[in-house]
Amino acid sequence: MSEDPVRLEVQDGVCVLTLDNPPLNLVTLALTRRLADALSQALELARTGNGLRALVITGAGTKAFCCGSDLSEFPPLMVPGEVVPRKLGPENAAFSALARFPVATIAAVNGLAFGGGLELACCCDLIVASADARMCLPEVKLGLIPGSGGTVRVTRRIGDGRAREMMLLANPIDAATALSWGLVNRVVPAGEALAGAHALAAGLEGRSPQAIELCKAALDLAYDRSVDECIAAVLDMSDRAFSSTDAREGVRAFLAKEPARFRSA
Repeated sequence: MSEDPVRLEVQDGVCVLTLDNPPLNLVTLALTRRLADALSQALELARTGNGLRALVITGAGTKAFCCGSDLSEFPPLMVPGEVVPRKLGPENAAFSALARFPVATIAAVNGLAFGGGLELACCCDLIVASADARMCLPEVKLGLIPGSGGTVRVTRRIGDGRAREMMLLANPIDAATALSWGLVNRVVPAGEALAGAHALAAGLEGRSPQAIELCKAALDLAYDRSVDECIAAVLDMSDRAFSSTDAREGVRAFLAKEPARFRSA
């Protein structure tokens, strides 16, 4: 078994981060403080890579992407002023680093994505779920609330009414429901979430890395500012894009009826 709770592999321009937290992952994979720290380190290392077109995050095995927090860590944190600096602060920092990662990010969800696991998946641009995946925000059953971005990121994906249903009723939903709600982008056969994520990553071939990074930034603005502020910011981004070597190459290739050869990363 791996001693590192997050494994990093890069192949053909795709960085794969695998959550692997033994011995818990023999049944389900829990989100520990150690795993959150390792995720931060892995993302920082991945950012130094050149030529990446996608980052994929998945869980080891097929039983779980991540089943949420390890509740055995909770007792010493259940006094005022402890949980944020010792758990939720570092966890949110790691999740935000994933949400702000400059290339397209894809969560490959096999099995369970509960609590913090679903919050983690929703940091990605795209989510591929296996047909047997189940997703849930069960925190209210513990007297808690989603504390690592779920109240924001899940709501942005599925809307207020369905987010309230997930958080207040705290019942699992299956992959088909998640797809119909817009929580996930693709559903693939059981056990094939990682392969599905690689297929999406392959679809990014020939896309401008700079344009993708700018699109991600522009999409995030849609939830943070007024319409006029968003448009003003996007105009600045558009000026940057139009004056880039990627744009010149993209237009040249289109007019020449040949594939573009983007060089930016």
